[in-house]
Amino acid sequence: NKIINKIIKPTRKGLSDGGTQHKGFLYAGVMIVNNEPYLIAYYVRLGDSECQTILPTLQPDLAEVLLACCNKSLHQMKLEWLDKKSLCIVVCSNGYPDQYKKNIEIKNLKSIDLEAHDYLFHAGTEIKNELIIATGGRVLNFVSLADDFNQAKTKIIKNLNKLNWPGGFYRKDIGYKVID
Repeated sequence: NKIINKIIKPTRKGLSDGGTQHKGFLYAGVMIVNNEPYLIAYYVRLGDSECQTILPTLQPDLAEVLLACCNKSLHQMKLEWLDKKSLCIVVCSNGYPDQYKKNIEIKNLKSIDLEAHDYLFHAGTEIKNELIIATGGRVLNFVSLADDFNQAKTKIIKNLNKLNWPGGFYRKDIGYKVID
């Protein structure tokens, strides 16, 4: 409620009062300090790990929402969200964000076992000679939806262990503030 009232509603009012007709995504990046939300950034595109962790909870299908935007009928849709916790862990190339090697094969992707509500988004990869190659700093984004954050992280870690990619790393502290 604090985020809605302190950030989202004033943002919508500001856009409206300024005559801005924003069409597309507008995602508020928020930092919580001492139980108070602070706006740190707006995102207006898909592809960020922040969007990738939220969009799988969207009901109805994203294509229906985009079509309603194009037809100017979004106001007629009922947007709902799955009652699940969502977590995303990004796998980066060794050396990221500084110097990192490119064109490194990711060998164990076929060992990944995505269950219901598990997702794997490719960020910095390409297919070369039928191999999956890491070409960017942020390479893969693992997302899992579950009843609690611990369960979501456990499912992601299981797949990260199966990936076992020596060319990359991931942060081990993701979700620690919300997992007992």
